[in-house]
Amino acid sequence: MATYKILIVIFILVLFCHFSRADLAEISKEQNLTDYQQLFSESRLFKMQFFSPGKSRNRYLGIFARPSPDMYSDVIEGGDEKAVWIANRDDPLTDTSASLMIDRDGRLMISHSEGTVILLSATPTAATNLTAILLDNGNFVLRDLYFNGSGHRTLWQSFDYPTDTLLPGMKLGINLRTGHNWSLTSWATEQAPASGSFTFGLDPNGTNQLIILWMGKVYWKSGPLPNGHFGFKYVSNADEKYFMYTAHNSVYGRYTVSPSGSIQDGFERNKVFGNCIDGIPDAGCVKQVLPQCRTAKKYWFELRQVYMFGDSFKIEENYTLSLSDCKAKCENDCSCVAYASVDSNDGTGCQIWGNSSSFVTASNSLARGVFFLTRKDEKRKWWIWLTIAVPILVLVFAFSLCYLIQRKLIARGKAREVEKVLYELAGPNAIPGQYNDKKLRHDIQIFSLETIHVATNNFWSANKLGEGGYGPVYKGMLVDGQEVAIKRLSTSSGQGLVEFQNEIKLIAKLQHTNLVRLLGCCVEGEEKILVYEYMMNKSLDFFLFDASRRDTLKWNIRLNIIEGVAQGILYLHKYSRLRVIHRDLKASNILLDDNMNPKISDFGLARIFGKQEFEANTERIVGTYGYMSPEYAMNGIVSMKADVFSFGVLVLEILNGKRNNSCYHLERPLNLIGYAWELWKTGRVFEELTDPMLSNESTPINEGII
Repeated sequence: MATYKILIVIFILVLFCHFSRADLAEISKEQNLTDYQQLFSESRLFKMQFFSPGKSRNRYLGIFARPSPDMYSDVIEGGDEKAVWIANRDDPLTDTSASLMIDRDGRLMISHSEGTVILLSATPTAATNLTAILLDNGNFVLRDLYFNGSGHRTLWQSFDYPTDTLLPGMKLGINLRTGHNWSLTSWATEQAPASGSFTFGLDPNGTNQLIILWMGKVYWKSGPLPNGHFGFKYVSNADEKYFMYTAHNSVYGRYTVSPSGSIQDGFERNKVFGNCIDGIPDAGCVKQVLPQCRTAKKYWFELRQVYMFGDSFKIEENYTLSLSDCKAKCENDCSCVAYASVDSNDGTGCQIWGNSSSFVTASNSLARGVFFLTRKDEKRKWWIWLTIAVPILVLVFAFSLCYLIQRKLIARGKAREVEKVLYELAGPNAIPGQYNDKKLRHDIQIFSLETIHVATNNFWSANKLGEGGYGPVYKGMLVDGQEVAIKRLSTSSGQGLVEFQNEIKLIAKLQHTNLVRLLGCCVEGEEKILVYEYMMNKSLDFFLFDASRRDTLKWNIRLNIIEGVAQGILYLHKYSRLRVIHRDLKASNILLDDNMNPKISDFGLARIFGKQEFEANTERIVGTYGYMSPEYAMNGIVSMKADVFSFGVLVLEILNGKRNNSCYHLERPLNLIGYAWELWKTGRVFEELTDPMLSNESTPINEGII
């Protein structure tokens, strides 16, 4: 028992002090959000930060959602993802001096070195206990805490001022008491967040239908929508009328009005309605009537090396028109013969040329993208298309030929790699596709892909047990009736043939009751598959981080899991034939058998040391952030201490019942490690760190392990 006391003390007193972050959990009068800082929602589903879209140098304050539905990821990478809300879309900043703050009058504002502030909430308030936080539904709110001693009241919220994206809980409609309108407005272009020409909202004429306006004219209308259609709920009363969008997943459920006017659904941004320009128009599209002068057969084509001189004039100096808007302006002006964007970087702004303009061929330095309206007869179009089509076909043929040759070379290289792996695993007599499901050199069984398909019923989704960082795991049954767990490594997992071979050869040499047993593998074509003994109770994280299942983990079971993992690590470090550093110990890699006994799994990242070797350096940092020791994550030092640190984090999670990356403090961004350290310093670690579900059981201090 003293062993665990030493471990926990070491983790808390020595290693946890390295914890330091610049991320914020809230904004108060004493704390601002500056450029290069990030404000996270409680569960890190959304973040707010200053950013520059595309190649633009302008800075905006935006809210981003988690980029992918990977439940194991604890990092939001806003990077190239599109913001779901922007505070200053029409007031861009030109440097990185800005900060989001609450001023002395209680107003939420963006302050910057140019002097003029950008007000988000313009109404002063006498409240003194103000805080601005980002909620897990993506709503950024300014609150007066402890209002009348009953919690808080919301003084301002971003949901009242949507940009181009509708999240679950937002409204589309009008407040009849104040006249405030809730609607979406598109970006000017994909690279320019400024307010564009498309608006999506409730029909102002009083009908319960949604409409899209293009430059103030009706572009699309839904017709009356029944409640629940497209996920919208319609509410109408004396104070307000609106549509509200509801979805089970507030991060990935969303609607966005695109710069081209279509309404796109979800993270993949698939068009769902309002598509009035591509192919067959959607139902509800309103036909745009052109003037009589445009009824003759004419067509547009692009001239990249042309120079215009003569009279030209610009439309909309605020750069909010896209190229499609500019084309519409030109089409509705009978004197227009050509048009172009003003800013070629983001495709915004509009300039058109009239009948008096002249055009000449220019050098490359004067080349500019322009669309020109020709009056040539329709019958002479064929030679233009022929001139364009021939070089395109030649290029397509050349690229296709190169692509096929490259694919063939890659396939040949992969086949050689597979043959090499088979030779290492099965011996010199191994022939791809002819293993016959026999046990070979390393006392493991090499299965054919056909056997795996039969065992999993062709990887049927109902047999799927879960999915980790390296791919899905399926339950299977071999022809002899033995139940197995089959891990199918995904091609994007990052675990290649080297790691695959390493895990097979390593586990085959390790025998311990607290290590998962590898039964065999399959490697054919692109498939890399591992076959393990079946664990009835899945993995530790399946129980530990789910409130409905965590009560299954009584204290005696948790203690048994801690002891079993410790025994497995001790065997790897000291008593096995090889000194093995696992490098990826975490709850999802601890499997549980039918008696809830733990077994360490997933040795693809393991590092093998000689018996007299205790430490090494590496430039390739692998594993899971939150479980990595500081010296390994920052300096690449690999030793047994790396596994000991990961084990300590795992022990804290088992005691507490929550993930290390959860937020444990409203004023400071503390994770579980930092939280445990703060409690340790005040002597309250066992009273407040222990999972409340263990309150009626023997606690760690009663067991005497610390």
